[in-house]
Amino acid sequence: MKARAPITPSELRADIYNILDRVLKTGKPVEVRRKGKVLRIVPEPKPDKLSRLKKRDCIVGDPESIVHMDWLKYWNELKNLE
Repeated sequence: MKARAPITPSELRADIYNILDRVLKTGKPVEVRRKGKVLRIVPEPKPDKLSRLKKRDCIVGDPESIVHMDWLKYWNELKNLE
């Protein structure tokens, strides 16, 4: 598929909302030629959910020590059900 030729600022001004909607819908950038330079209007990529998570420190100390910990002194099922 052949890329579209850059549009002029006047063409952009005349139909800006439709051009912006087309960029959002298709994801294809639009190029605008101004004073011999080409500017691109591109949609910002949507970040995935995991990249937006804030990193938190949850375990203080060595995580391996939790595996070998004796949990019986912290948990008594009958006592905790009351």
